[in-house]
Amino acid sequence: MSASRLLRNPGFAGLLVYRLLAMLSYQIVAVTVGWHVYEITRDPFALGLIGLTEVIPYFCFALFAGYAVDHLPRRKLGMFACLGLLLTTLMLAGVAAGVLPTGGFGFATLTIYAAIAINGVVRAFLSPVYMSLFARVLKREHFARGSGISSVVMQTGLVLGPALGGALVAWGGKTSAYLVAAGFALAGAIAIITLRVTEPPPQAERAPVFKSIGEGLRFVFNNQIVLGAQALDMFSVLFGGAVALLPAFIHDVLHYGPEALGVLRAAPAAGAVLMGLWLARHPPQKNSGRLLLYAVAGFGLCIIGFALSRSFWLSAAMLMLSGMCDGVSVVLRSTILQLSTPDEMRGRVSSINGIFIGSSNELGAFESGLMAKLMGLVPSVIFGGCMTLAVVGATAKLAPKLRRLDLRELQ
Repeated sequence: MSASRLLRNPGFAGLLVYRLLAMLSYQIVAVTVGWHVYEITRDPFALGLIGLTEVIPYFCFALFAGYAVDHLPRRKLGMFACLGLLLTTLMLAGVAAGVLPTGGFGFATLTIYAAIAINGVVRAFLSPVYMSLFARVLKREHFARGSGISSVVMQTGLVLGPALGGALVAWGGKTSAYLVAAGFALAGAIAIITLRVTEPPPQAERAPVFKSIGEGLRFVFNNQIVLGAQALDMFSVLFGGAVALLPAFIHDVLHYGPEALGVLRAAPAAGAVLMGLWLARHPPQKNSGRLLLYAVAGFGLCIIGFALSRSFWLSAAMLMLSGMCDGVSVVLRSTILQLSTPDEMRGRVSSINGIFIGSSNELGAFESGLMAKLMGLVPSVIFGGCMTLAVVGATAKLAPKLRRLDLRELQ
């Protein structure tokens, strides 16, 4: 089935709309709240606390969110998650508009951090709901093509959300930005609750929470293909991420101004969108495991090329190519998870995958800064790229089932 015919599937199209709306709401808030907190505090450390305030609740609730998705109506959970985003954006809009007390590092800032913490809990539900419903609106033989389309939608949200958030803050102010994000969250709630999809019947008996979570963990850690794909992504992002150091590269290596930051930050997402469009038309099937390993190795080589570049446009090209390689990895990993996971366990496996990805992004930024401090800016990024290549080699050796994987065998 072609990509255009898949998009005419009302269930799949509605699910993509839900994902895009929720992502736009989340991304607009992420951009606006950073500006908001710094405007109040003028303290860079307060910006660092934003990520920490969100990631701790996310990790605490992720496994329980996966359990809930596997045992409760998925559309209702998705609706409540979007309503949670709506609540937090209205709280933030209240602070920005002066409806709630403002000023200094006091009640206003604590209210902002409370909203961010709620966002962390909400985010724990968004991806498991999407991944579990994805398998209900598409047939197994369409998972690879559907994952390509899904990657395009996700990367489009990652590009448009921050850009829209920045424009709204600049032209309409923080309150307007938060209210627009609230509108997207409300629209996302409507999209998911009206989604045309059949859900599995409720189980007559539910396993105890911790026993059920343990089943999900055992499934992942006993499945060489699933564990290998998740570990490969986690460690490649952990060591190979250069985005956290972009301001330093622009200032110290490329000698450009702040206007260059937007271009370089958008370059990986633009590459991922282009690759997602290609894969939506030409879904990978043969030699899928080897292709995944080659894509992650290509990502590592692009990061090394970026570190060695002294040309702004060459650096942008390297980051775009890294995004294209990462786009292949995202599509293949998503397809592997969908095809390998039993329907009754999709929520838990998706939440575990979210922990892998979330930890790699957060810890990767910390690792990049630490290694840059110890080794210097350019050597640290070269080291990270080399470590990514080492991770690929180790995965190829330790996970032979993943290396020999052909997606046609899982369909």
